[in-house]
Amino acid sequence: MKLSFLLSSLLLTTICAAKLPNILWLTSEDNGPHLGCYGDKYAETPNLDALANKGMIYTRAISNAPVCAPARTTIISGMYPPSTGSEHMRSMTRLPSEFKMYPTYLRELGYYCTNNSKEDYNLHKEGDVWHESGRKASWEKRPSKDTPFFAIYNFTVSHESQIRKRPHSQVHDPAKVRVPAYHPDHPEVRKDWAQYYDKITEMDKMVGAKLKTLTDQGLTEDTIVFYFGDHGSGMPRSKRWPFFSGLNVPLIVHVPEKWKHLASSDYKVGGMIDRRVGFVDLAPTLLSLAGKKPPAHMQGHAFMGEHETDAQEYGYGFRGRMDERYDMVRSVVGKQYIYIRNYMPHKLYGQHVGYMFVTTTTQVWKRLFDEGKLNEAQSHFWKTKPPEELYDLKNDPDEVNNLAKSKEHVEVLKDMRQAHMNHLKKIIDVGFLPEGEIHQRSEGSTPYEMARTEKYPFQRIMLAADMASGLSPWATKPLIGYLKDKDSAVRYWGAMGLLMRGKQGVRLAGKQLEEALLDDSPYVQVVAAEALGKYGSKEQIEKAVQTLGKTADPVKNGCFPSMLAMNAIDHLDGKAMSLLPLLESMPQVPEEVDKRFQGYVGRLVTTTVKELQAKL
Repeated sequence: MKLSFLLSSLLLTTICAAKLPNILWLTSEDNGPHLGCYGDKYAETPNLDALANKGMIYTRAISNAPVCAPARTTIISGMYPPSTGSEHMRSMTRLPSEFKMYPTYLRELGYYCTNNSKEDYNLHKEGDVWHESGRKASWEKRPSKDTPFFAIYNFTVSHESQIRKRPHSQVHDPAKVRVPAYHPDHPEVRKDWAQYYDKITEMDKMVGAKLKTLTDQGLTEDTIVFYFGDHGSGMPRSKRWPFFSGLNVPLIVHVPEKWKHLASSDYKVGGMIDRRVGFVDLAPTLLSLAGKKPPAHMQGHAFMGEHETDAQEYGYGFRGRMDERYDMVRSVVGKQYIYIRNYMPHKLYGQHVGYMFVTTTTQVWKRLFDEGKLNEAQSHFWKTKPPEELYDLKNDPDEVNNLAKSKEHVEVLKDMRQAHMNHLKKIIDVGFLPEGEIHQRSEGSTPYEMARTEKYPFQRIMLAADMASGLSPWATKPLIGYLKDKDSAVRYWGAMGLLMRGKQGVRLAGKQLEEALLDDSPYVQVVAAEALGKYGSKEQIEKAVQTLGKTADPVKNGCFPSMLAMNAIDHLDGKAMSLLPLLESMPQVPEEVDKRFQGYVGRLVTTTVKELQAKL
């Protein structure tokens, strides 16, 4: 009886599997829709152009995150990382045990799942997710030719690191490149942009080779093909920033005739569509193509397959910690406009992220700014941010004309602001907590589960953050009151709001900020210390520097308080000179800390020490 049942189940699985399409994902790193099929006449991408001619192009596809690891985290989970505590670059968190990464669901349906080659998630991988994952992973190793496969091939040749690799034999003429309005029109900038296009052409050849393999094996008519980039270009102000230039990715989908019944209702061969889809939608779409209803916890929407949903009005982007630098930005992408909400407007757009500053364009751009040789659009990146930004993507594709204060766009701003707030509440965004507190409050559970308990009074914390970052002068008194709140995150935003108000904040709340130096939370201590260290009296600066020096030790205090303290020390512009001997002998982060972000404290220490030594 038991044997008979097992045989029947196996037969049923085999029959069902035979009715499933193969699905191939071809992905490339650090490139936006700079392809011939997207109308870019400077690009040379014949293979992707050919794929687009027999498939369909999505012109408003977004990565949700403008950098690799959070973007992949979005894809693998079908969830927004701010809801799972995984928005910060390589800060590892866990999903609830009942939530599975999408390949697990595909495997249960009979798919052979391979990933060639990156994983790079901000989530711990639980159990067997892939049949194969690595540089040798291939659909060709599936147990039989009748086994449906899901395969990823990821091309790294267009990555940021390759744009700046020298020596390089230029193919695209730098003189003919279009330099965006926010970049200086400089020979070195043109070279970087031209090299970026060279790398896209190389990537296109790799795509062509993989599609040829598919054809040679007679699999083309059995395979649905997706091609997409992992976020915007690797050039500065695209990568790492949730402007449309950082979020917009090429997405081409080819559905062969055999599987046309699984295509979206708006699918048109050789067509282009402005339907808003994001990486959060990819996992639900995969499951829908395989005939499985996406689980309720997935926050994306299937845009193809049996369980296709209606198109969504908005897409949502986010920015958390980028490598060693903290920030918090959220964005809303509509049909014509993008709305950006900066929750840390006192920070520069162009904070010194070490990896970004290796790129020649970044170095030249910053040098020209320091020399006063840039216009307003080009200088913008090196200044602090407004609380809100609104850009008309149709008439201002480079996003340099902020319409947030435009009288003609009041209603647009209002609608998109409301969409933003609704989204925060819907997903219960845990990014309003200091990074270390996400982990602390989630001990014994997960950030997603914690956020749905009394451990995270979301409404109160979000209100404090909104008031702090809105920069309204009338908010100073409530912010001072927040310093006495029972919740440390509310106190954190109270201190942050006073820091954002500069000299006025410290003048009105100097005593309360000094008291905050003794707060139970190291994150409150650090923010209060940064405020006093930047804008306080000589005595207050001394107290602040001492506090930061104590908190900066990663061995005694942990990686996250240390990173925040090191950022604050670096922001004091030489006022922390007394800490130089301490920093020069700073102990290394303990080995038990996850190696994915272990080196960030060291980067900050190195940068700050060099800056302080230069001031001697």
